[in-house]
Amino acid sequence: MSEATRGRRRSPRDLVGGTPAETWSLRFDDRELPAQSGQSIAAVLWSAGILAWRTTRETAAPRGAFCGIGSCYDCLVTVNGRPNQRACLVPARPGDHVTTQEGTGRDDLAV
Repeated sequence: MSEATRGRRRSPRDLVGGTPAETWSLRFDDRELPAQSGQSIAAVLWSAGILAWRTTRETAAPRGAFCGIGSCYDCLVTVNGRPNQRACLVPARPGDHVTTQEGTGRDDLAV
């Protein structure tokens, strides 16, 4: 390891030398977040330091990504008004409006 990189955190992009083809912003609740081409919504949220973006139905416990492959449903968000979207699988798109999902994500199903 060179002296210049010692003590500096490297990202996967640093290791492969890749650059994003495009960058843009998406809105999460009331924040504008930077997004890069190819990122999932979960990756955009993680990059912004947001680790929880859903609450459970019964206890309002915070949840975020758990499995990262779409099996567990812990990472559900509402995307452009559509609830129950798995943030780890949904690609981020320019102009997306993502909101924290509370409980089931639908008023008619709330307990």
